[in-house]
Amino acid sequence: MQTVETLNEGLKRAYTLTITAAEIDSKVDAELKRVAPQIKMPGFRPGKVPANLVRKMHGPALTQDALNTAIQEGIQTLIAEQRLRPAIQPSVSLDEAFEIGKDAEIKVALEVLPDVPAPAIDGLKLERLMVPAGEAEVDAQVAKFAEQQKKWDDAAEDHAAAQGDLVTVDFVGKTEDGVAFEGGTGTDMGVEIGSGRLIPGFEDQLVGVKAGEERVLNVTFPADYPAENLAGKPATFEITATKVQTPGETVIDDTLATSLGLESLEQLKGLLKGQIEQELNGLTRTHMKRKLLDQLAEGHDFEVPPTMVEAEFDQIWQQLQHEATHEADPAAAIEEMEKERDDYRAIAERRVRLGLLLSEIGQANGVEVSQQEMNRLISQAAQQYGPEDRQRFLQYVQQEPMAAAQLRAPLYEDKVVDFLFEKAEITDREVTREELQAAIESEDGFASGTHVHNHDHDHEGHDHEAHDHGHDHADHDHAHGNDHAEPALDDSAEPAADEAVAAEPVKKAATRKPAAKKVKPEGEDAEAPAEAKKPAKKSAAKKTEA
Repeated sequence: MQTVETLNEGLKRAYTLTITAAEIDSKVDAELKRVAPQIKMPGFRPGKVPANLVRKMHGPALTQDALNTAIQEGIQTLIAEQRLRPAIQPSVSLDEAFEIGKDAEIKVALEVLPDVPAPAIDGLKLERLMVPAGEAEVDAQVAKFAEQQKKWDDAAEDHAAAQGDLVTVDFVGKTEDGVAFEGGTGTDMGVEIGSGRLIPGFEDQLVGVKAGEERVLNVTFPADYPAENLAGKPATFEITATKVQTPGETVIDDTLATSLGLESLEQLKGLLKGQIEQELNGLTRTHMKRKLLDQLAEGHDFEVPPTMVEAEFDQIWQQLQHEATHEADPAAAIEEMEKERDDYRAIAERRVRLGLLLSEIGQANGVEVSQQEMNRLISQAAQQYGPEDRQRFLQYVQQEPMAAAQLRAPLYEDKVVDFLFEKAEITDREVTREELQAAIESEDGFASGTHVHNHDHDHEGHDHEAHDHGHDHADHDHAHGNDHAEPALDDSAEPAADEAVAAEPVKKAATRKPAAKKVKPEGEDAEAPAEAKKPAKKSAAKKTEA
């Protein structure tokens, strides 16, 4: 095989490989010897078919297989001889003029990883913003559990429903032309007036209703309502109030704790305090990690593979486009995004560079993800699938190195960050939750996550580890409630985040101020009683609460 370099520009490389006809024919002969004993042909005993007949019958297929094998071997040889570290899968093309029996000319193009300078990790200085878990915050959490356990007393027959009352209704939703819409009919739905869980206007129009009374409620669905046939449209709900109840007295004592499966109110407070501390520690770590990445980014500037940057940018852009669809004015949000396209591309480049730095630091200092840790990651990921799909997922991860890399990358990054925390000089400062959250949110405008590229784990020495990219995962979770009355949901509100705020989230579209995110660190629910971990049961037409 002959190799000619045709491009060496920055991180881009291109080569022309010439595989001679003799090399291809040699591989065809080797394959003939392997398969000939298995070939059956009328008039010949098994395994006695002449090689020339086998070649005549199966020659084109054998030649194609031989050529594919020669190309793969040629690329492996090219990477080894040139000491290349591919950043992406090489692009390979066969000259269209190729004919069987002639030399094959192969064009190979790829981007290589840069030579990352030895990262400067000595002299790192970080401030750890600490927030104590105060009694007031614990008491507030206890009050929320008490609210969830609230009991309801049947009201007198002539009682007119007021704010805070629970009205049980049967209902039929209709469009403005009087046609009942799908999912808009239900019975025995409990509506707590003033909870804000239903679309605007629904709850307010129940004020004053009495048990047995019928009413027609006039509402307008939010513009970003997920059912496109109802979004922004007026509608009516014909309701019958079957029951009106008033809230009973909520007492915060040991009885509340025992109703949650605990022994005492003190035990409940202790569990809640532990959860709050974990949450606050997660916020503290988030802020520290951002500051750490800032220092690394400021101290290192080197070329990064354009294709990796483009892939990272595409992920960021898709996320922002998804978020824009939930804005009050999606078109305006997208227009604002377009104005800042270059900023987002710079964020993507920063992410890739930081990922390469963290990978370099980790490998230079022996940071590894053990097989035991990997097994735990795979097991945890498999739990999101049903029993039938779980085994297929496990097989997929075992067969696809990229899938395993995607699971491993976030943990690998965290372990490198923990290593750097140990190396850094850290000073502590006590702040309030509000101050810590403000410090985190103030960086949303330019910070970015990382794309860890751990290139020592796969068969060719280059592993395209996909990270979750530090995105802010507070997606608009359009939960539709129970079996009926989905359209009564108001999904316009943004729910609390389900995961800890990522190290460096992409900024939101500028048309909306980001809501403060609720953080749930890993293991938050580990010791909470089963009942305490569950939110209060919501009726079918309730929106996801922020």
